[in-house]
Amino acid sequence: MGYAHSEPGRPIIPIAVKIVIAGGFGVGKTTFVGSISEIRPLRTEEALTDRSIGVDDTAGVEGKTTTTVAMDFGRISFDQHLVLYLFGTPGQERFWFMWDELSYGALGAVVLADTRRLPDCFASIDYFEQRNIKFVVAVNCFEPADRHAPADVRIALDLDPDVPVVLCDARHRESTKNVLVTLVEHVLTTTVPAARGQASSAPAR
Repeated sequence: MGYAHSEPGRPIIPIAVKIVIAGGFGVGKTTFVGSISEIRPLRTEEALTDRSIGVDDTAGVEGKTTTTVAMDFGRISFDQHLVLYLFGTPGQERFWFMWDELSYGALGAVVLADTRRLPDCFASIDYFEQRNIKFVVAVNCFEPADRHAPADVRIALDLDPDVPVVLCDARHRESTKNVLVTLVEHVLTTTVPAARGQASSAPAR
């Protein structure tokens, strides 16, 4: 990822980057986007009704009364050169058909995990691995759930050694910002060297 140099006197046009926030139902994706967005986040939440009984698994999140039916959207600027556009995916399986559209053109993804329902994030991990989209796993530390070391979460999820695992609190801006910084750094350290290697190994013309 490079930055274009602006001529003196001309406004700097920031690089726009798309980031996907994914994870299971009720893991905190809407809260994550809302805590960091510098604009009023776009939300598509609807109330949970009796029709969701037997369809949406609310075990562990019995107090949840709404659900995202399309996406969450927010924006955060990192200085004048880089702007991240955040797209939160719906967590329920019946809305997974939207993931391809939301993930198209994404630089990377955050997979939010809840240790009380850790298997719920396997679908997100498989999705991004199969499409070669770089991602980090952010363990949203709910109370009063037990806290687990990132190394233990890595083992439980059978992650590759280079996939970052961080602890976070999706309610707090600095915590979510740290997750996004970790993701951008992960993309830069894994994608840019690979691209340079491919360029250096290309036959001369």
